[in-house]
Amino acid sequence: MTNSQITPQATIGKFNQLNIVALADNGAYLDAGELGEILLPKRYVPELCKVGESLKVFIYRDSADRLIATTETPLAQVGEFVSLKVIEVNKIGAFLDWGLPKDLLVPYNQQHTAMEVGKYYLVRVFLDQLTDRLAASSKLDKFIDIWPAEYQQGDKVNLIIGGKTDLGFKAIVNDLHWGLLYDNEIFQHLRVGKKITGYIKHVREDGRLDLILSRGSKNKVNDFSAKLLAHIADRGGISPLHDKSSPELIQRTLGVSKKTFKATVGNLLKKGKITIVKDGIKLV
Repeated sequence: MTNSQITPQATIGKFNQLNIVALADNGAYLDAGELGEILLPKRYVPELCKVGESLKVFIYRDSADRLIATTETPLAQVGEFVSLKVIEVNKIGAFLDWGLPKDLLVPYNQQHTAMEVGKYYLVRVFLDQLTDRLAASSKLDKFIDIWPAEYQQGDKVNLIIGGKTDLGFKAIVNDLHWGLLYDNEIFQHLRVGKKITGYIKHVREDGRLDLILSRGSKNKVNDFSAKLLAHIADRGGISPLHDKSSPELIQRTLGVSKKTFKATVGNLLKKGKITIVKDGIKLV
């Protein structure tokens, strides 16, 4: 797409749509506004592109501390939380593999606990305003909003799983707030850094959030009925699942909690669509 009339303001650490202003043996030079012209190395330049064309690129600093563009996709951009693996620790700090040739630094003063090679840590990617260098921090609390969250019970939210607690798992809600998932309401495998959809179960008086991974409402039961009927039909009209089946088996097979499963079975029994037999549940 040609868009040579616009001079964009590019952002370090994020994807930008930039115009080609010159082609050279070593690559393409892109107009990055106040950041000047930035090189997109030849190995990333699409074939047959021309001056004036617009390319989507990520901007960061290379090993020589020069601003450079790439069409490769990092595992996270500035402002995002992500779980990354430590591949080196030296006197400067820990270096994380984030999918680009230059690894992402976590300085020692940004480490919540001392990082070790081979382990994964949940971090926030940020741009150091003094140096214009990209870095990451595992001191997550300073990136979480201190003001009480304004949510309603049942609101659908995006979650990033944080650390394990005595009660369950902490989770970052919509990149802004901490919430809590309780162990007795989790019916799937969770790991730190996993991104998942959840719901607001309860907003406490102090603004803290209790979370749940499924609504468990009447609408949820009705929505799941069709899936359960299809599951039974696919198995010749009889499913081996029943009220004594483990929550883990139900979650693994159907992707819902045992509570939702039992409520749906009860609903379908009342409607006369299924019956309980010795070996499980049978279509009527």
